[in-house]
Amino acid sequence: MKENDLSVVIQEQTRLSWQQFIEQHHQLPLLLSNSQREDLKLALSLSDFVLRCAQQAPQLVIELFSSERVYQQAIPDYESLLQTQLLECETEEQLHRILRLFRLQEMVNIAVADLVLNIDLDESLLRLSNLADALIVGALAWLTNFCQQKWGTPENKLGEALPLLVYGMGKLGGKELNFSSDIDLIFVYPQSGETTGARRVMDNQQFFTRLGQKLITALNQKTADGFVYRVDMRLRPFGESGPIVMTFNAMEDYYQEQGRDWERYAMLKARLIGNSEYHHKLSSMLRPFVYRRYIDFSVIDSLRRMKMMISQEVRRKQLVNNIKLGAGGIREIEFIVQVFQLIRGGRIAELQQRNLLSVLPLLVKYQEITQDSKQVLENAYRFLRRVENILQALDDKQTQTLPDDELNQQRLLAVLKINNWQDFLTILHQHMKGVHDQFITLIGVESPNHQAEDEHWSTLWQSQWEDDECVTWISQHCSFWQAHRVWKLLSEFRQETNKRSLGARGRQVLDKLIPLLIWHLQREHAEELVLTRVIIVLNKIVTRTAYLELLFENEGALKHLIKLCRASSWVTEHIAIYPILLDELIDPQLLNNPPALSSYQSELRQSMLRIPEEDLEAQMDVLRQFKQAQQLRIAASDISGVLPVTKVSDHLTALAEAIVAEVINLAWQQMSVRYGIPESCAANGHKGFAVIGYGKMGGIELGYSSDLDLVFLHDSLLDECTNGPKPVLAKQFYMKLAQRIMHIFNTRMTSGILYELDMRLRPSGNSGVLVVHIDTFADYQRQDAWTWEHQALVRARVVYGNSDISEKFIHIRKSILTRLRDADKLKQDVVTMRDKMRTHLDKSTATHKDIKQAKGGLVDIEFLAQYLVLKNSSNKPAIMQFSDNIRIFERLAQFAFISDVQKTILITSYCALRDQGHRAVLQNENQLLLNETFQHYAEPVAKIWGELMSGVE
Repeated sequence: MKENDLSVVIQEQTRLSWQQFIEQHHQLPLLLSNSQREDLKLALSLSDFVLRCAQQAPQLVIELFSSERVYQQAIPDYESLLQTQLLECETEEQLHRILRLFRLQEMVNIAVADLVLNIDLDESLLRLSNLADALIVGALAWLTNFCQQKWGTPENKLGEALPLLVYGMGKLGGKELNFSSDIDLIFVYPQSGETTGARRVMDNQQFFTRLGQKLITALNQKTADGFVYRVDMRLRPFGESGPIVMTFNAMEDYYQEQGRDWERYAMLKARLIGNSEYHHKLSSMLRPFVYRRYIDFSVIDSLRRMKMMISQEVRRKQLVNNIKLGAGGIREIEFIVQVFQLIRGGRIAELQQRNLLSVLPLLVKYQEITQDSKQVLENAYRFLRRVENILQALDDKQTQTLPDDELNQQRLLAVLKINNWQDFLTILHQHMKGVHDQFITLIGVESPNHQAEDEHWSTLWQSQWEDDECVTWISQHCSFWQAHRVWKLLSEFRQETNKRSLGARGRQVLDKLIPLLIWHLQREHAEELVLTRVIIVLNKIVTRTAYLELLFENEGALKHLIKLCRASSWVTEHIAIYPILLDELIDPQLLNNPPALSSYQSELRQSMLRIPEEDLEAQMDVLRQFKQAQQLRIAASDISGVLPVTKVSDHLTALAEAIVAEVINLAWQQMSVRYGIPESCAANGHKGFAVIGYGKMGGIELGYSSDLDLVFLHDSLLDECTNGPKPVLAKQFYMKLAQRIMHIFNTRMTSGILYELDMRLRPSGNSGVLVVHIDTFADYQRQDAWTWEHQALVRARVVYGNSDISEKFIHIRKSILTRLRDADKLKQDVVTMRDKMRTHLDKSTATHKDIKQAKGGLVDIEFLAQYLVLKNSSNKPAIMQFSDNIRIFERLAQFAFISDVQKTILITSYCALRDQGHRAVLQNENQLLLNETFQHYAEPVAKIWGELMSGVE
């Protein structure tokens, strides 16, 4: 290339670059011949990188020309050249300097050959790749010896020394390295073991981790002499969260169990650098992961999606004039070739090659593409890779974007020997259009995935972008989200899943499910909180592929999960703790249609009949699963508006009653096998046992997280015994029965406890026996019970028991509640107890009121009902018939003990506050309301309290 042939811009740059160089090093050019000097001048003008190197290490650059090495056509033996220089190296600092200066000189050599001497593309790529190999091998050999002197030699159990093996990925693996490429590496070693020959024994994993870290530093760290290569380790198993180095077996297990399609794609070009006796073994182990023995069309969709992500990235970064990632660029050529390798390579071993230009003619040979297609792709690839190398050699920058400044445009034209920029663009356009046409013909652009709408989110989920790029992407595609919060959730979830064993299928499904989930959340305008909740569930099920597939394949199930998580934190945590409940999401109609109140017991019985009678643990597990599944159905109906709050409580109470009955049957069966049953029970055919429900259980007002307030009664005869092989007194039998019931309810299993039981309302409270004779219960209520215990009796009813014992309890309750009472003392007792409760339990703040305990809240309404029943039942026994507050107030109004207006206020406020309490439980929030909201319901109640309870000091 003669100076007169260069553009004015290049001629001026030649003058400036040469002047800049000789001002500092005016003697050195005298060592060169005229032709060598002219080539150096041209190289300095065409490449800022060469100029910078000449300023930094002028002797090295001059020596290249003066020794004529720059003109040698044979590829240098980089490994031997570097080895010679490393012979005298004694410290890591010296190693770093030698590597960097060696790389500087050889890269200048390659740049001059590319820009000035016009060497073939194939030779240029091979030089770049061989140089990288030599630098990695040289650094690794020196560091291995260095580390062994410090920590010993790593060996296997047979005492054989083990090496660190380095995989070169991507273009390094294919020996197609570009001028300024990063190098993608994966480290692996053969076997576990320990080091020998040093003072302290070190585990092989620790040794090779330290060696790997030192190798990365030797290549990647920027010093005063620059760096060797930017090292990227993200392609290793588990990505950034994975160990730096793994054993052969661990790597094989990872790819077999968890390897994803993009990792198969990456491993196509994986090449072990250097030589060792282990190279062949490792390659053979991993080959089945990359090349399937069957014709594998499944990769096409995966690679389409990868191409779609790249296209998204091009748009995201507004990459114009990008010869790698743009339509028809280098990446599309690579995709075409590698798709056919992945599909056919398992059957056609000859296709198992890493170098693209070597594979292209084989695709014609095996009739995968035509000769014309091959020619279009090969010509374009050579042209685009040549342009790429020139662009990067201009300033040693990793770029594939065409320059927009005249100097670099003219430099590119000068090397390519093209007259003007428009002619270059025309040639470039022809090549890239030809490639893209081939891509559409051979691969296609449409993904068959049923949710192509989620492609923005696929791009995000699969990306390896910096955090700020991801945040920007989210904000661009969803304006109503706080992008940084959404990305923090997704990023942390992705990091967590990378550490866990999902298996190949699990990762594939997750990679499709997450973008689909985000798309649905965006479509529903869901808050960031909903994503938080769904991720709570996903974190629990992520290693269980069947559940991931359930949500991906059943869109209704995914949408229903989103709906439930949006409506309820309680439901979210419930599903997360008991993911078996996800099965219930398959049929949303089932969730929106709770069973009839009377059917809970029969459904539970059917479930229990499938379990062997002797398997108590399985029976207890089924009880818990049944409760959880039915509560989820009830909550779904609640959330969707199918059930009002009173009906929700009806269902939760009916469910609890069915479970109480089933638990008693289980406990009875177990006790009877050991002790027989009380003789009177054998005679009359019933259990002689009753369960009294108090509070919310008694009032048919259970919530989702309610305890069960219960009292156990029996009516056995005095000194009666059981009729079994180990007879005991009947009262002892009932005590053991109660203990067994408590055990079944309270035992904490993987599926949780059944219900919390509160037995404090039994006679004498916690100091009393667990189960009492009904006559003892009656005596206690008549003689020893406090007013507050009679208040509790207002909301008590039989939830389990035969007709005889049930009628006895109803009679006792009636006799107690219909007593004639001193009105003033009753009022004083009720008000005193209410004040005591409020003092100890009210959680109100300056801005929020306690739904239950604040003045005018739920407990005030309940106390009013209890007070009015105790005061007036002696006159009108009908008002004590029911145990639920709503029907109590209706009866009180019917007999004019309260006005219709008061009845309406009390029932309306009671239902509204209960509904607010339900909502708080579903959101796992404290049962507090803003003052203004609470007062809307509470003020009328407080007024009625004042009217009815006045006169108490």
